[in-house]
Amino acid sequence: MTLGAAITDAEGLRLSDDEKSLFRDMNPFGFILFARNIDTADQVRALCDDFREAVGRNCPITIDQEGGRVQRLRSPIAREWMPPLDHTTRSGEKAERAMYLRYRLIAQELFELGIDSNCAPMVDLAREDTHPFLQNRCYGSDPDQVSRIGRAVAKGHFDGGVLPVIKHMPGHGLSTMDSHHDLPHVDLPLDELDRDDFAPFRALNDLPMGMTAHLVYDQIDPQPATISSVMIQLIRDRIGFDGLIMTDDISMKALSGAPEDIARQALYAGCDVVLHCNGSFDARARVLKAAGDMTDRAQSRAEKALSMRQKPAELDIPAAEAELSALMGGQVYER
Repeated sequence: MTLGAAITDAEGLRLSDDEKSLFRDMNPFGFILFARNIDTADQVRALCDDFREAVGRNCPITIDQEGGRVQRLRSPIAREWMPPLDHTTRSGEKAERAMYLRYRLIAQELFELGIDSNCAPMVDLAREDTHPFLQNRCYGSDPDQVSRIGRAVAKGHFDGGVLPVIKHMPGHGLSTMDSHHDLPHVDLPLDELDRDDFAPFRALNDLPMGMTAHLVYDQIDPQPATISSVMIQLIRDRIGFDGLIMTDDISMKALSGAPEDIARQALYAGCDVVLHCNGSFDARARVLKAAGDMTDRAQSRAEKALSMRQKPAELDIPAAEAELSALMGGQVYER
């Protein structure tokens, strides 16, 4: 079965008849959930069933559940986590284990709801002038430390039956702007970027899926990475990532133009799948049509990624929470 080269979303808590028909016809690779799609645990499970029934297969369903500011699932159906940077700072030398446990528990929550992918780990490096929207979502500022923590986060996902999506390739930490609203630029030479910002992505280049950054690297290419064939090839060659490359949300204001035009540009540049969120029904239909079917190579990467889904390992939840509490000095969740 040929897969559509897009990941999209739904307007509400259940699929409408029009959405079911659209998804059945266009067969998008997968779907993503937002807060507007979440009410109760049973409702989320039913919506995930809707998605899979519409396309007639066990398609991936992803979410942004980093913890802290960026988490779509909230209490009472999920734990309320502190920001990742606060978590790694509090746990200090035990950060790898603490972050493994954090994301193992998150993966357990996701899997039980029918969600089998998460947009994490985020291995962008934190800087003093990193935009506030991004900074405390990071794991630290040292490439080696961030790489190790990112590996632990990925393992927590795999052990919980959830596919990790590494982001934002090839590195967003130098951004002083929020790409939801503006197009950030980075003016550093390739050797510095390669030594620092690209390093965690190279260390984790075996992960199944990765998300691009809407960011211009001025000394490499004038186009934003998401629609730059130069930057996508850099991700493939210099970083060595051969997993499925998905765009960040193409409706973000960092990219200009109609979403369907951006979708074509991103796929032409070498992305495998476009992610389109928060659009009208008509906009989603236009993007799905513009994205069309995956290339043979993209579908091969997609199939390889999906083959890495596994049954969750057994988890003693009280023991995991107790260990995490000990590592964190008692404070684990957001107050």
